[in-house]
Amino acid sequence: AYDHNLIARILLTLMTCGYAVVTVLADFNKTHATNPMWTPHARFHVVWQISSYVGFGVLALALIWLPGPYYIARLYFACLLGAIIYGAFFVAVFSMRLYGGRAFDDNGYLPFPAPVPLIARKWDVNITAFSLLAILLLAGVLSISDVTAG
Repeated sequence: AYDHNLIARILLTLMTCGYAVVTVLADFNKTHATNPMWTPHARFHVVWQISSYVGFGVLALALIWLPGPYYIARLYFACLLGAIIYGAFFVAVFSMRLYGGRAFDDNGYLPFPAPVPLIARKWDVNITAFSLLAILLLAGVLSISDVTAG
């Protein structure tokens, strides 16, 4: 049978891999989890965070790809998981002044020259990646088709 939601499933898979796979590659290394300049408790939290994301990602991929009832609702639930993770990221970004945060660390992934310097001359790696992944999430949501609706 033709899958009316194949594009949505592919977009949602890419979005899910953004938080479930890319964060492991980006954070479980010397810039974050094994960074000797970070406090041991901060390293603990980043490992906890990325491990949680992997678990949520496995759940989301099961919701997206495994056959079963409530197919459309499961796609929307996978979207909700992504929205919670990416939404929380942007809450942290927009509230950095409240807790003295910064989107990058001097011994981590530094900002890069903006390919299109409309907003800033330099772009942060995390904000850029998560913005693109949030766009994938939105595209995935908008591409879900309930062919049984009438």
